[in-house]
Amino acid sequence: MNKINDPILNKAAALAKKRNYDSAIKILKDEEDRYYGSFKFYYLFGVICLYAGNYVEAKENFDLARKIKIKDASTMLCHAVLYLKRLNTVQAVNYYLDVQELQPGSKIAKKALAIIKKYPAQEALSDWLTPERLEKLFPPIPGSFISIKAIINILLAGVLAVVICFGILAYRARETRPSADYTLSSQERNDPVQVDGFFRYILTRDEAITIYDRGLSLFTSYRDEAAKVNLNRILESNASDGIKNRARLLINNMEVPGFDTFKRGDNPSLTDVRAEPAIYRNVHVIWRGIATNVEVTDEYTRFDLLAGYDTRRRLEGVVPVIFYAPVAVNTERPLEVLGRITLSPLNLDVTLEGVAIHQSGRLEN
Repeated sequence: MNKINDPILNKAAALAKKRNYDSAIKILKDEEDRYYGSFKFYYLFGVICLYAGNYVEAKENFDLARKIKIKDASTMLCHAVLYLKRLNTVQAVNYYLDVQELQPGSKIAKKALAIIKKYPAQEALSDWLTPERLEKLFPPIPGSFISIKAIINILLAGVLAVVICFGILAYRARETRPSADYTLSSQERNDPVQVDGFFRYILTRDEAITIYDRGLSLFTSYRDEAAKVNLNRILESNASDGIKNRARLLINNMEVPGFDTFKRGDNPSLTDVRAEPAIYRNVHVIWRGIATNVEVTDEYTRFDLLAGYDTRRRLEGVVPVIFYAPVAVNTERPLEVLGRITLSPLNLDVTLEGVAIHQSGRLEN
């Protein structure tokens, strides 16, 4: 992650770049509630702690960031260098190899792997890893986006710059995941449904193909949760085993969203989910409300979410929520829960397995 666009985070990053780490960390500590569940906040906080030599707090923030974005190369580099500092080269190498898969041109990963190869013995590696050398393996402190004033000046510099900008944005908007590996074969299209068996949904031949193709199209457009709804309908139907296997493969290759990547336009309501729970199995949602009956231990956090009651005017329903980690929850403030829908086997009652929480005074507005 190279850029951020937030006045508070920008200020902390600017101070850290001047090596004024204490002031930068103080700014971030004062705003922890505001940025609860924010990947950019946790990552920036962790990187600044890394440069400040506060490795324990750095790891805590990188762990929180990784829960939101599991496959983020920059966070992996941070975990890797922390393992390297502890001379745990096995874990460090695993992370650096993962980074190279995501970013084959990563100079930091390449350099670190070369160092580990050159100094395989722990004692030799420990002697080489001075603080100055270790810092060269840190990812850079994220910078801010160019200022609005500068953007205006650049745009006024010529029409060509505007054309290039729009061209880049249009190209990125067209970027999609590859779909070839998941496209139905001619045999699967010719025989898309099965006759015998008990199914929640009975589809015609055309419906089975159309619903699968819609799910694939949403997947290639990075709309994983909307895609999952269509693919779950396939899995609960009389679609052929071949089509169901492709649906499962698609679902297995979807990513866990964060608050910054979640497509809110694809966010179903609790009413939607309770009307047809089976098609929302394992779908991620962001639901707003108030937490009550909170129970926190070293291993988990449980509470009931009064969904829709963030305005204290209308209660949509009560949803049990569980996080498999201790999480700070303020029962006096509204909150947003990003979670994965799980269903009880007997009556399909809805529960949320928590991914992240956003709790801020701004939600009260």
